[in-house]
Amino acid sequence: MDRKEFLALVGTSIAAITIGSCIGGCSKGNTSNPASPSVNFNLNLADPANSALNTNGGYIYSQGVIVAKTQAGAFIAVSQACTHQGVSVVYSSSLNGFSCPAHGSTFANNGAVTGGPASSNLKSYSTQLSGSTLHVWG
Repeated sequence: MDRKEFLALVGTSIAAITIGSCIGGCSKGNTSNPASPSVNFNLNLADPANSALNTNGGYIYSQGVIVAKTQAGAFIAVSQACTHQGVSVVYSSSLNGFSCPAHGSTFANNGAVTGGPASSNLKSYSTQLSGSTLHVWG
């Protein structure tokens, strides 16, 4: 075997290994569906850090979740990261939902997409108020 044949053989072997790894990695990425992390926490509404939730239209971020109080006084909670590029969404009482300040995606109070570029809904969480403690889970 001369040098030219050796280099061709090595090049072909490296290409085969690289393509095999890429295809294997790509197929794993497409078939796996990682579960959303579980959420289960309490917010003390008497705590000054959570005072925004004592006002209709107010919101806070906690543990990757945006928790808001609607104009009607209901508590709602959805995942904090926009499904388009992961930027933190904000609550807008005038929109009666959430919006992404980066690219303008909008979401209903239940996290459903109402305007793109996001194409996936925000994960919605349950809330329950007991005294001054707001439980968020899901």
